[in-house]
Amino acid sequence: MTRERSGPPGSGLDLHLDWSGRPDSHALAEALRAAIRDGRLAAGSRVPSTRALAHDLGVARGTVTRAYAQLGTEGFLLSRQGAPTTVADRLRSGERADPPAPRPEPRSPRWDFRPGRPNLSAFPRKDWLAASRRVLRSMPADDLDYGDPQGPPALREALAEYLRRARAVHTSPERLIVCNGYSEALSLISRALRANGVRSVDFEDPSLPHFRTIVEDDGMRVHGIPVDDDGIDVGALRSPAAVVTPAHQFPLGVTMRAQRRAALIRSAKTEGRIIVEDDYDGEFRFDRKPVGSLQGMAPEAVIYAGTASKTLAPALRIAWLALPARLVEPVRAMRTHGRYGPVFDQLALAELLRSGAYDQHVRRSRAAYRQRREQLLRGLDGLRSRHRRYPAGISAGLHLTLRLDPDGPDEREVLARARSRGVALETLGPWWVNPGDHPPGVVIGYAAPAEHAFRPALAALLDTLDP
Repeated sequence: MTRERSGPPGSGLDLHLDWSGRPDSHALAEALRAAIRDGRLAAGSRVPSTRALAHDLGVARGTVTRAYAQLGTEGFLLSRQGAPTTVADRLRSGERADPPAPRPEPRSPRWDFRPGRPNLSAFPRKDWLAASRRVLRSMPADDLDYGDPQGPPALREALAEYLRRARAVHTSPERLIVCNGYSEALSLISRALRANGVRSVDFEDPSLPHFRTIVEDDGMRVHGIPVDDDGIDVGALRSPAAVVTPAHQFPLGVTMRAQRRAALIRSAKTEGRIIVEDDYDGEFRFDRKPVGSLQGMAPEAVIYAGTASKTLAPALRIAWLALPARLVEPVRAMRTHGRYGPVFDQLALAELLRSGAYDQHVRRSRAAYRQRREQLLRGLDGLRSRHRRYPAGISAGLHLTLRLDPDGPDEREVLARARSRGVALETLGPWWVNPGDHPPGVVIGYAAPAEHAFRPALAALLDTLDP
């Protein structure tokens, strides 16, 4: 029969055992032996005390003691005076556990230069812990409920103040919606627009395929609009909605010029077009003060999307939308009840914003990333290869796009060489929307390596690029 723990609190560790026949020590030993072989009791893990397990199973304590003693003799359990009984790291008898499943290949490369990743080792742990403690001390019990579909009012108030001050966004807490990352934010927008009759969306060409897929999965067509040194080609727009990265185009790295911004806003107002502004790393401009948001020029025509993924960490899954008044309710209606994100983390971010610790962290990060970009550019200048490489874009963000010499190694050759050296980076090829003869290039994210590892990582990257 199957016996499962249901004892009072404090009676020990939970343990599910399958055993049949008489509830004697031999049957119990076999059930424990099976649990160890199956991996339900891992090597080194604690087992319940004899008193607790006897109580939970409804048997005499002596039954459990004899079963533990038998498994100790066989080498399955390890008992030490004054210490909990644990599963042995190695089995000493002829019996052996099933062989462990083969370990999967490590997901992370040795040297990670993939774009879109911040330096996670620089996460402000002390500030975050202090903010979390202040939240737990002061938050009312109502904040533990399912929450507001738009996000906690405290975070929306703090975000509204920060966005007005730092990014020139014209919004209010009532027009902000906190999302579970930018992917959810984009899906909410596309579903709300589709419900309003929109059937296609323009994306910059090139752009990140994952985001285009989100819109396509929501039943919309995607059109690629060329990007030049001034930004997206406004005259080529063809859809009622367009997604742009004006502060620092991803992946080419250009900033949308003032004339192009004005033309985009005019097209939005005269043609009723909705502009989605993805301000994914707008805080990180190194050569001058970051440009203000596009949304500040036309709050009723532009949806502003921001995220904490680049400034703090992607694992937080916190993004936000500043919406035109007419779109607040349609987007809010697309949220599924009860899936409003981790309230504790959202309130901790609110506290970080209010205290000024968020601004301080962004300034520290901006200085560190500026130094990394300068080191990378100096390293590229020192390459011996005769093949030319052209850094594209402005001094900003967390990545650098390198145009490759058409007469040199192509994207596939560079990628293969990188993999052989444990270096991960991306190529431009998969990111183009429209087919054609596009210039080759690689996209290098220089933020991800930890500070202590950046020099050897950079050396491996430069060796990859210098055949």
